Parts: sequence; C-alpha cells; structure tokens
Amino acid sequence: MVDKKRKKHDFKKNTSSYWRKSRRFRVGIISLIRDVIFIVLGIFSAAFGLKSFLLPNGFIDGGATGISLLLTEIFKIPLYLLIILVNLPFIYLGFKVIGKQFAIKTSLAILGLAVVLATVHFPEVTDDELLVAVFGGFFLGAGIGLSIRGGGVLDGTEVLAIYISKKLRTKIGDNIIVINVIIFTAAAYFLSLEIALYSMLTYLSASKTLDFVVDGIEEYTGVTIISVRSEEIRLMITEKLGRGVTIYAGRGGYAQNGVVKDYDILYAVITRLEISKLNTEIEKIDSNAFVVMNSVNDTRGGMIKKRALNH
Repeated sequence: MVDKKRKKHDFKKNTSSYWRKSRRFRVGIISLIRDVIFIVLGIFSAAFGLKSFLLPNGFIDGGATGISLLLTEIFKIPLYLLIILVNLPFIYLGFKVIGKQFAIKTSLAILGLAVVLATVHFPEVTDDELLVAVFGGFFLGAGIGLSIRGGGVLDGTEVLAIYISKKLRTKIGDNIIVINVIIFTAAAYFLSLEIALYSMLTYLSASKTLDFVVDGIEEYTGVTIISVRSEEIRLMITEKLGRGVTIYAGRGGYAQNGVVKDYDILYAVITRLEISKLNTEIEKIDSNAFVVMNSVNDTRGGMIKKRALNH
C-alpha cells in the first residue's frame, strides 16, 4: 500500500516537473519568435525612414544613427558600413553594461539594418523639408522602438549614456542631451544651420515615436488611496469599475492628538478614461480620502487587459 502511494506521488511529481519544463520551453520559444518579429519590423521601418526621407535630403538624427548620417554626408562613405562601424563600441559597452544576450540581439539587429540598407531599394517619398524631418524621424523612431521591444537596439547611444551615468553618477537623460547637442553642433558646422535645425526636429519626432512604441499604446494610471472607509472604496473599485485592488497595511504618520491610526492602503491600476468616474465615486464615499495618482506606462496580467478582451 505504501509503495503504491509512493509511486503515485512520484508520478504526480514527475508529471508536474514535465509540464513546468514544457511550459518554460513554450514561453521561451514564443518570446524568441516575438522578439525576432519586433526586430525585423524595426529594421525595415528604420531603413525606410533613412533611405526614403533622411538620406536623400541630407538630414541627420541624434545618437549613433545621427553620427553615421553626418559622416556619410561629410566623407561620402556608404551608410550601411558606418552603421556597423559607429555602433561597434556601443555593442561592446552593451555587453559589459547590460549582458551577453542584449549584445547578441543588438549585433544581429544592426547587422540586419546594414544588410537591408545595402540591398533593399526604398523610393524617395518627398523632398519637402518639413515632411522629411517629421516622417523620417517617425519611421526611424518607430524602428528603434520596435527593436527595443525585441530586446535589442538599432542605436547604441543609450548604452553609452547608461555607461557614463554609472561612471560619473550623472542622469541618463542628461547624458543623451549632451551627446546630441554635440552631434547637432557638428551638423551646424559641417553642413548648415538650417539642416541642423531640421535635424533637431527629426530627433524630436523620432524620440516621441520611440517613447510611444516602447511604452505602449494604452495609458494607465496607478492610484493609491488612503481612507478610513477603505473597505467601501475597495468594493466600489472591484464591483463598479471591475478592477483588481491590492491592499497594504499602513499606519498614519501624522496625528494632531498624538494617536496614530492604522489604515488599509488601496492600490489599483485603471485606464485614464476611468479617472473621472473613480474620483466621483471616491468623493461619494469619503470626501477626505487621500488619493495619489501616477502614470503607468504599461501593465501585464491582472484585470486591466482581460476585461477589455471580454467586451
């Protein structure tokens, strides 16, 4: 009897272990396929922005791509060669700062971009300077953003910014600004002030598109609520809004009479379209509730996206 129970237990254990390993394998394969799709789409979007807009009109962008475009304009070296040469130091830094997998994906992405630039023909769309700056930046930024979502980059400037921030204890954003100021100053000197100004517009368009692609289309708001009527608010969020709530045990740090109170602190993530309704419902329950809201770029799991899929 004992042997039968032991065999049954071992069978369940082995089966459970098999399904865990199988699930991890499936998740790994699906993740790899998704990353490849993102990087390939990013390569073609960036190549389209470069060859159909920026390169024919002599415009540049910020970062490593901007350096490559600037050197192409000055020395007439093919862009696909410079894309590789300029990014080589950044790939090495990426390996040191971020890791081997990132460096491999980045190397393949940059090599893929160089191959597409060298072999694929893209038509010149327009010579209108404003359209070139805006849409060239749009497609280039979308390409870089898609490659980042795939786990690599087509432009290694941020890797350099991260490295500098670790060495000099400066902010990454400030480092990127300094790098691009140097690039656009060089563009004004070697090309012209007008091209440098249009190139700055290209950079702004690219950076906003990149943020949009990386952060996601949907915008969420994280809401922290502290109230003496937290249970009623919790029920309102779960029943009326259909959102999940996380409850933290907290204590008030400020008390006029010297008595510190215990609170249930509520945290929920909602869409920006639900902010007004949430505020109204909280006001109905407790007008003195302390509410803090902060922007959330994207979410995974929970009750945010599942609800949308059910409609």
